[in-house]
Formats: sequence, C-alpha cells, structure tokens
Amino acid sequence: MSTKSNRFEKVVNIKNKKASFEFEFIDTYVAGLMLKGTEIKSIREGKVSLTEAYCMFLDDELFVRQMHIAPYSMAASYNHEAVRDRKLLLSKKELEKLQTKSQEKGLAIIPVRIFINDRGKAKMEIALARGKKLHDKRQDLKEKDAKRELQRMAFD
Repeated sequence: MSTKSNRFEKVVNIKNKKASFEFEFIDTYVAGLMLKGTEIKSIREGKVSLTEAYCMFLDDELFVRQMHIAPYSMAASYNHEAVRDRKLLLSKKELEKLQTKSQEKGLAIIPVRIFINDRGKAKMEIALARGKKLHDKRQDLKEKDAKRELQRMAFD
C-alpha cells in the first residue's frame, strides 16, 4: 500500500470575515454554484477569496461577481478564469423574495461562506444584509475586546 498525500482538504469552509464586520445580516440562504471542472478542484484545495465578492441580479438570475478562484495547478490547458460571474442556484420562490428585498434602499446580497456539502457539491451561503454604521462597528469591536479579555482572564 502506498501512502498518497491528499492535496484536497477534507472539510472546506471558506468564510468572508470582512462581511460580518461591514454588514448586519438580515436573512441567510444556501445556494448552489454553477462551476466549471477546474473551479471545483481549486475550491477543494481551499484557494478561494470572497473579500471583494458581491451578488447581483441579471435577467432574474442571481450571479456572484468578483469572487476569486485561483486557477487549478494540475490543469493543462483548459483552466478557468480566476474572476468571472458565476451563477447561483436557488429556488424560484427564494429568487423572487431576494430580488424584491434587495431593491429596498440600503440592502445588499453578500456571499458569507463557501463549503462542500456531504454529497460533495459546492454551496455558497449568502446573506441579505444592511451596511453597518461607524458606531455599530465600534460597538462590535468593544464587544470583541471584552470577550477577548474574559478569555485571557479565564486562562490565567
């Protein structure tokens, strides 16, 4: 038996850490992703960036834009573009609900995380969100610091 190192991660859970700081989540959804073959392999390697990504509607379909998936290193010539529009797969009812809500002033649809479900499919958690004001961000930082202090005291 040969011991082969597995370059694919067992659990893929890539989060958009900036999103929870910048936005207040109102509602979350789990959507499928329409990907090319080399893209899913790069996701399984964990080479995805969601920091600049956002979602928008084009002709009653939801797309994620500015999501960076690094080109797959083992692909010969049929590699994918790193940044392109990727279609999100949701039910018609969810799409209609999101489209009406997203047209309200101050609301946006933000990708929160990408994960691989138990059936091996890439899924994206998206959130209907409202941008936080500066004082809300300061309050979050204060709470985070207080929590960190309590953790430090518990371990001392």
